[in-house]
Amino acid sequence: MPPRGRASDVNATAAALLALLHTGPMTGGQLVNAAAERFGAFFSLTRSQVYRELPALTAAGLLKLGDQGPRASQQYVLTAAGKRAFRAWLTSGGGSDALRSPLVLRLLHAGSLTVRQRAELVSAGREAFSTRLASARAAARGEADPFRRAVADFAVAHNRAMVKLLDAIPLD
Repeated sequence: MPPRGRASDVNATAAALLALLHTGPMTGGQLVNAAAERFGAFFSLTRSQVYRELPALTAAGLLKLGDQGPRASQQYVLTAAGKRAFRAWLTSGGGSDALRSPLVLRLLHAGSLTVRQRAELVSAGREAFSTRLASARAAARGEADPFRRAVADFAVAHNRAMVKLLDAIPLD
């Protein structure tokens, strides 16, 4: 594997893991939980993505193995090269990214569903996004850091927009 550490070599999943490891060593399970807590409103990481990325980051020298924990869990530690790669990734951002929402795609084609199917889709989506909206509002209220507050406000606006979209879908 060629040496990594340049922004072009670090994908968003890797960057998310490098960001989380700035706070200290973590196991894969701890990273999954931390990602859900910190990024859950706008960037999802699955357990399989985390466990697929960790060995690659370690092989590239961006992480090193730390202490072994209970039940053979392995901690990962951010290296100096990992910090540089993360910084390079942060500064390489080109501006926009794409929204990828299976729910929005389903809603776009909801006219192909029966009235009952469409109502169930909208109801389930509305329930999920209403719950997320309440959580996002609570997180935004308690956030003092201006960068995290801006992202928390985005999460509120995004969830509010999704509820508004779901309310606009005709059910008949």
